[in-house]
Amino acid sequence: MREVLSELEQWTREGEDIALATVVETWGSSPRPLGSKMLVTRSGKMAGSVSNGCIEGAVFEEAQKVLKSGKPKVAAFGVADDVAFEVGLACGGHIEVFVERLQPAHKQLMAMLERNEAATLRTNLVTGEVSLAAGAPPGSELARRDGDWLVEPLRRPAHLVIVGAIHIAIPLHRLAKLMGYRVTVVDARSKFATKERFPDADELIVAWPDEAMAKLNLDNSTYVVILTHDPKFDLPALRSVLGKEVGYIGAIGSRKTNQNRFDALRAEGFSEEQLARVHGPIGLDLGGRGAEETALGILAEITATRFGGTGVSMREAKRPSLT
Repeated sequence: MREVLSELEQWTREGEDIALATVVETWGSSPRPLGSKMLVTRSGKMAGSVSNGCIEGAVFEEAQKVLKSGKPKVAAFGVADDVAFEVGLACGGHIEVFVERLQPAHKQLMAMLERNEAATLRTNLVTGEVSLAAGAPPGSELARRDGDWLVEPLRRPAHLVIVGAIHIAIPLHRLAKLMGYRVTVVDARSKFATKERFPDADELIVAWPDEAMAKLNLDNSTYVVILTHDPKFDLPALRSVLGKEVGYIGAIGSRKTNQNRFDALRAEGFSEEQLARVHGPIGLDLGGRGAEETALGILAEITATRFGGTGVSMREAKRPSLT
C-alpha cells in the first residue's frame, strides 16, 4: 500500500472515486509479487502497477466496471509469451487481481501508515470483506494467501540502526538508503558521527549506545548492526536490544570475539535463546574483505532475514511457490 500512498492521499482529498487492484495469485513468470497495488479513478487516473505494464490496460477496464457496479471481483489474466518478452519476462504466466472500491478500512490504513504505525490488512476475496488490525506479526513482510483471505502485514518502514560510525558504516548507510531504509547512526564519539561522513543518514545520535537505544522505537521493523568492536560500546548496545523484539541483531567481530561477548552476557543472566538471535560473525560470506563488500554482505544477511530468504545461491535455492 505504501507504494501508492501519496497518490491515494491526494486523490482522496480531491474526492476522486477510486478502485484498488491487488495481485492475489501468480503462476509462472510474474514481475510483481502478491500484494502489489494499482489505483484507478473513475476520471481515468492510474498509479502503481500489478504487472509492470503487460495487463495494466485490462485492469483499468475491470476497475471501471467495479466502480460502476460497486461489486468487487477477482480478474484472471494470462500473459502470452510475446507480450511477456516485451516487458522483460522470459516467458508468460498467469496473474489474478482482486479489484474493489476503496473502503473505509483502507482509509483507516492510510492514516496508520501516515503515522508510521504497523498494521495487518485482511481481505476476503469472495465476499470483499476487509478487516484491519493494529500491529504486524514477526516474520516475513510479504503478503500471503490464507484460504479465501489475502493477508498483508504492513510493518513500520524498515529502520536500520548502526552502532559505531566506523569506515564500514559509511557504505552500509548508503546501501541501506538505496534499499529504502530509514537510517540512524549512533556513536559516542562526535568526531566519527558527523554529517560529512554520513550525508545520507536520517538521524545521527552522539551518545552511548544504551542511552541512544532508550530514545528509539525498537520493534520488529528495526534492524540493529553493532560495528564498534569494543566491549565498552558493544555490551551496552547488546544489553539494550536483546530483550526487544527487533527484526535483526548483528555484531561485527570474529567467532572468538563474539564468544567472549556471549560469555559476559550469559554471566549477566541473558538466556541462550536471546544470545542465539545475534548474527555474529556478521553478514553473508561474499569473499571480499573491503568495506564495501563487508557492508554488502551485512545488508544481504539483513535482507535474507527480513524476507525469509536462505542466503544461498538462487541456483541452489528451493524457494516455496507463491501460489
